[in-house]
Amino acid sequence: MTTTPKIVLIGAGSVVFTQGLLADLLAFPELKSAHIALHDIDTERLATAHAAAVRIADALGATPDVTADTDRRKALADADFVINIVQIGMVEATRTDFEVPARYGVRQTIGDTLGIGGIFRALRTFPFLRDLGRDIAEVCPQAWLLNYTNPMAMNVQYLTQATGLTRVVGLCHSVYWTMRDLADLVKVPYGEISYHAAGVNHQAWVLRFEHQGRSLYPKLDELIASDDQLRRRARVDMYRRLGYYPTETSEHSSEYVPWYLHHDSEVERLRLPIGEYLKIVDENVATYERTRDALASGTPVAVEGTMEYAPQIIHSMVTGTPRTVYGNVPNRGLIDNLPAHGTVEVPCLVDPLGVQPTRVGSLPPQLAALNRTYLSANDLVVRAAVEDDPRHIRHAAMTDPATAAALPVEDIWRLCDDMVTAHGDLLQPGLRTRLGS
Repeated sequence: MTTTPKIVLIGAGSVVFTQGLLADLLAFPELKSAHIALHDIDTERLATAHAAAVRIADALGATPDVTADTDRRKALADADFVINIVQIGMVEATRTDFEVPARYGVRQTIGDTLGIGGIFRALRTFPFLRDLGRDIAEVCPQAWLLNYTNPMAMNVQYLTQATGLTRVVGLCHSVYWTMRDLADLVKVPYGEISYHAAGVNHQAWVLRFEHQGRSLYPKLDELIASDDQLRRRARVDMYRRLGYYPTETSEHSSEYVPWYLHHDSEVERLRLPIGEYLKIVDENVATYERTRDALASGTPVAVEGTMEYAPQIIHSMVTGTPRTVYGNVPNRGLIDNLPAHGTVEVPCLVDPLGVQPTRVGSLPPQLAALNRTYLSANDLVVRAAVEDDPRHIRHAAMTDPATAAALPVEDIWRLCDDMVTAHGDLLQPGLRTRLGS
């Protein structure tokens, strides 16, 4: 691996996330002279990302070669690493993901991983991933594709099945921040805890949580028993009933099971914020606009690291520094009681040889049962695209726990018809058909 790697950010117009990644990357002395290639199809956002990159490099005393290009193949040429952070359809498509299902009474909080929102976010992202995979295979076949775009598990499964790429890993910060929060909760420094987690993205589980060889779960149990506000979190409710703490927020976790969002009493008890992601989208747009205006006026912008995995992976592969990160990869025997073709989230060793997943064995059966339902829906969405079969979109929605809990089957099919129509040309042609109920 070259000591001056070429790192390409696809979707660099997601300026806030781009800023955090660049702050992490350029904080490493060994990466201060890397080639940072920024790509986006939105020229204004791309120019803003380029200006932010230059400003961050100056603040960190780095001297990278920063380029920006709307031509994706030109940006990708000879890349060592490709970081994908695109959002196909942007704000308008996200609003569709919430507003159309809401007319049927389907409640969502984040809508980017499973459920109707996750299904259609995947289906409008797959055509882009197919083209990106083709370009990588042709102009930088040795590059590692580090994917941040949701729905993570569906996208990684599609990439590996439909593009033939093998150097693909999906990255998410949910395990890391869950463990930071748990350490704070039990008042043990994060650097002193040991943990082991596994499952699927946004529905993985903390299998071990220890300090100096002793489990910290009993201490967590005491805190939960003494704090009625803690018990008003969906992930805590799931932990109390399943025995293992979920690695994603309550907002996310509530969407992947049938027990909460369909019931007014549970929404109130667990304080579930319906439509929360629409607020986040609005905040992101406002933050982007403030950043754009600050850069244009010469006002300082934030240069804050985010502890994301992609910069750590790149540093480990370039320098030989071994690390363990959590990655989303094809199962292939890593978790015995989950489907081999599904995408799982497991600890991965990173060194100059790449990202090497570690075998977990079997999950506790109650956890595997939930993960299998999640992966079944994922598989049907991927099959819809790979086989060009619009019926599998409906099958995926029927299989999804939260959608099935909210609607009779005829309404599920009507909802899928309306979503297909609303997203229109963002879907591959064979999936744009209305099938009726």
